[in-house]
Amino acid sequence: MPVLLPPATRALILINAGVFLLQQVAWNMMLGLFALWPLGSNLFHPWQLLTYAFLHGNVLHIFLNMFALFMFGRTLELYWGASRFVVFYLVSVIAAAVTQLAVEGGAAGHAEPVIGASGGVFGVLLAFAWYFPRQRLFVIPIPIPIPAWLFVTIYGLAELLFGVTGREAGVAHFAHLGGMLGGALCILFWRTRQRYSR
Repeated sequence: MPVLLPPATRALILINAGVFLLQQVAWNMMLGLFALWPLGSNLFHPWQLLTYAFLHGNVLHIFLNMFALFMFGRTLELYWGASRFVVFYLVSVIAAAVTQLAVEGGAAGHAEPVIGASGGVFGVLLAFAWYFPRQRLFVIPIPIPIPAWLFVTIYGLAELLFGVTGREAGVAHFAHLGGMLGGALCILFWRTRQRYSR
């Protein structure tokens, strides 16, 4: 009988949901302490490189991220195992944060915090396309299923375009790209280590 939701994916979704509920009663405090603030801000703290990924702005924000984690994370966890999946997810989250800070954190007058699990989710998307490139996905509004590698490639290029042109203000496009980059580097590191350990 297939596992509907393996333990690490389930735990990540439940933690995100629990934190979102806490946000409803302590929004300002949690945003100030745990969102990812620019390096030049007095509000920045090192732990925010991780904690920002467990905060979300609204119900739609958390729903879309957790739905993607449910759809793609469970497959990767069953393929890798829980420990490797969690390591990969957190590496993607941190890489997304570092990329966002490097690209926009020092911008003059930039004082907007970053929140959301999207960096980790984009890493998960990249890994899914890496290991299951021919898996076909139904993507609205495309009327036919497309292979995972094509979906992720188009999505990644769109994020790069939006990030460079400044479209969709308020969306951390470079964090999304950083999550994908961190995920790719993590996979390459594992492959290299496996090759030299033989």
